[in-house]
Amino acid sequence: MDIYQHFRKDEQPFIDQVLSWKEQVERTFVPKLTDFLDPREQQIVRMLVGTNHDDLKITTNGGGMYSERERAVIAPLYEEITEDTYMLCLLQATYQDKFIKIEHRDVMGAFLSLGIKRKKLGDIFVGNGIIQIVTTGEIAPFVQLNLTSIKKASISFREVPLSQLIEIEKNWIESEQTVSSLRLDAVLKEIYNISRKDAAKYIYKQLVKVNYKIVEDTKFQVQEGDLFSVRGKGRSKLVTINGQSKKEKWKITTAILK
Repeated sequence: MDIYQHFRKDEQPFIDQVLSWKEQVERTFVPKLTDFLDPREQQIVRMLVGTNHDDLKITTNGGGMYSERERAVIAPLYEEITEDTYMLCLLQATYQDKFIKIEHRDVMGAFLSLGIKRKKLGDIFVGNGIIQIVTTGEIAPFVQLNLTSIKKASISFREVPLSQLIEIEKNWIESEQTVSSLRLDAVLKEIYNISRKDAAKYIYKQLVKVNYKIVEDTKFQVQEGDLFSVRGKGRSKLVTINGQSKKEKWKITTAILK
């Protein structure tokens, strides 16, 4: 069976990478620690490695109970995995929120401007004059030394215990819908209660992301587990596809982040 048929074409390079990790661990019996993976990538790793694998296990950790981006460990079944295995580092800084407004995207932009790849950065928290970022342990000293300003605010990051990670529990509100097709524009129309024409406009203006990647094709076929982001409208996901009705419309369960 062609394993690629279960995934989108643009996911094939990542699939090849995961299969290489799996083969490496099976051959060497040495655990593989990945960079930070988004939820879709975590899903792919679990599908390929398998949670019921006879010889291997996969565990993930992003620093907190509700972490979105997590590092994965693929390891022999007998290997003991501890918190230290993930090599996570929590950096924290403060700023005067009365005088300057810093948002998630500002922190992200400042981090990426250092020339560090996104996969080295986990979740970001910004609020009440506090900035927290989860990074890989190997780049934390570089970040502390070089990330000294965000917008017009002078910033000084220090390492703090992961137990001090500030988390906000995500509140996903589920609902049932019926859509004419599994095209992206049709699904967004139902989730955000907008016209299909408006959904298409968001897509054409590059304001829509599916699994963290901009999608410009209204006919893009969505899949179970896909995460959506529409600028100005918030985030949502396709929880399950529940089959077709007698009129050949798709019954789906979606959730929107409140």
